[in-house]
Amino acid sequence: MSMIQAGMIGVIGAMLAIQLKGSKAEYGIYVSVAVSIVLFVLISDRLGIFVRTVKELMKGILDGLQKIQDMIRINPVYLNTLLKMTGITYIVEFASGICKDAGYQTIAGQIETFAKLTILALGMPVLTALLETVREFLS
Repeated sequence: MSMIQAGMIGVIGAMLAIQLKGSKAEYGIYVSVAVSIVLFVLISDRLGIFVRTVKELMKGILDGLQKIQDMIRINPVYLNTLLKMTGITYIVEFASGICKDAGYQTIAGQIETFAKLTILALGMPVLTALLETVREFLS
């Protein structure tokens, strides 16, 4: 599927959701969620990571991370943290977008704030290790 086709699906879905939002707002939200899921599947297929089960997907991601770890020899804790941060970011972006489409910007903002704080907490050990490394270089 080309980018033009994906764009057309998005525009048509948005126009249909806007049309339905006037009379039946809940149907507009359903259309928006459905179009988001369809586009996510199309993007996954385009990237070559579309698999039948989540287990296969996670195995593929973990194998890729293992290859990266073998190439650059970094602590696996950092890669695990990076993977968690990436997952949190995608989930929050998806959930926040749905809340914004439904007209609940405040809830979307709260979800985004919670995610930022979670990522900050996850990143503290990495930041601490980085500062210790800088301190060792300066000593």
